[in-house]
Order: sequence, then structure tokens, then C-alpha cells
Amino acid sequence: MTKVESANAKSPPELIDARIAELGDWRGEMLGRIRALIKAADPDIVEEWKWRGVPTWYHGGIVCTGETYKSVVKTTFAKGASLDDPKGLFNASLEGNTRRAIDFRDGDAIDEDAFKALIRAAVALNTRA
Repeated sequence: MTKVESANAKSPPELIDARIAELGDWRGEMLGRIRALIKAADPDIVEEWKWRGVPTWYHGGIVCTGETYKSVVKTTFAKGASLDDPKGLFNASLEGNTRRAIDFRDGDAIDEDAFKALIRAAVALNTRA
């Protein structure tokens, strides 16, 4: 079995688990914390593995992604520009008309209540009839 076939045999949650473990540093811990908050905010959220290795969360459409870079863990909200952000969590991709992101750096605290509120607002926006 090739590496690609092996990766395809795993479910998206298993692939996300593996990514968190393989990072082995603050980025893995941060991605794990973000993932736990997303799932706590919306227990019905669906985890996917997109674009050759990006954890992606769906509910009625893309809610957000969790990308890892050398110096940040970036959580990009697909429709972030349409969400109220009263606590000012969005700090990246602010110039676009659609997306907004939060760049988390080593040692950053997460305003858990505000983050979960953004997740719930993104789900509500995706599921409006």
C-alpha cells in the first residue's frame, strides 16, 4: 500500500488526529485546542481533510479551516466577513470581501467563549433557509 493509499484509508478525523500528533509542538497543541472548541460549539460539525492536508469543518457549508504554518495556526472562516466579531478575534485576511482569519501564535490565549460564538454564528449563517 502506498503512502497516498494509506492516507486515503484513514477517515478525516483520524487524519486530523495524525496531523496534531505529527506537529509535536505548540502548533499541534493549538490545533487540538481549536478543534476541541469547534466541536464543543457545534457537536454536529463534520470534519473533512481538504486540499492535500487542511483540516476543514463543515455544517451547511464550510465553517472554517485549520492551517498550520511555521509561526502561526491559522483558522480561516469561509464567510468571516459576514460575521459579527464583537471581541475582535479576526486578525488576518481582513482585506477580503468574504473570508476572515485568526492567526494564533505560540503562547496566545484563546477567548474560548468568543471563539465558540464565532463558530455558532458561522453555522447559523450557513444553515439559514
